[in-house]
Amino acid sequence: MKILKSLVIVVPVMGLLLSCKTPRLLREKVLTAEQQAALTPDLVLQSFKEGNKRFMNNNITARDHSALVRDAAMAQYPKAIILSCIDSRVPVEDVFDKGIGDIFVVRIAGNFVNEDILGSLEYACKVSGSKLIVVMGHGSCGAVKAAIDNVQLGNITTMLTKIKPAVEKSQDFNGEKKSGNNEFVNYVGHNNVKIAIETIKAKSPVLKEMVDKEELKIVGAFYDMKTGEVEFME
Repeated sequence: MKILKSLVIVVPVMGLLLSCKTPRLLREKVLTAEQQAALTPDLVLQSFKEGNKRFMNNNITARDHSALVRDAAMAQYPKAIILSCIDSRVPVEDVFDKGIGDIFVVRIAGNFVNEDILGSLEYACKVSGSKLIVVMGHGSCGAVKAAIDNVQLGNITTMLTKIKPAVEKSQDFNGEKKSGNNEFVNYVGHNNVKIAIETIKAKSPVLKEMVDKEELKIVGAFYDMKTGEVEFME
């Protein structure tokens, strides 16, 4: 009987200790218009860097998603918009530890820019008040490899023409220029991000004006598939 009593006492205490081991802040509110207006591009970028560190350390913010859905139902005031590849291994919101109502996300194979994406970026920033555009590529990108290999397959063929300028820009690479060389693939991926940013500034006077007025910042980023770390290309 003494043993049973001690077990009854010890088990709840152990459970309590385990539940308190890694406390996390529970976020239950979405960003308001006032909070968004108070942000600067640099503050938003810093929050992304800090969020990625939490992601890498497996310490992302706990969120009551049901409450956030209800809270965001009538309006949205995101901090930023991310242009990312469609790759299923790159969970954009988690990578930056952002939740419902925090960011716009545009995803397309190869994270390139076209007219529709430009319109989406303009809506997110000029209309909805986002302060930051992040163009994010990633390591071992299948779309980049396909562009290097000049793949011919249905509509993919046309899509890859948007990425081939990055392949052409990367011919100064000192090494084997093939899709089997991951260093070359990532080199092309970095150049693809740079070209996307150049295209945004060249083809969107709306966004270029916001950048010139320091209302908006456009940065490149590159996601490491093995570590989860985001390299910011400022």
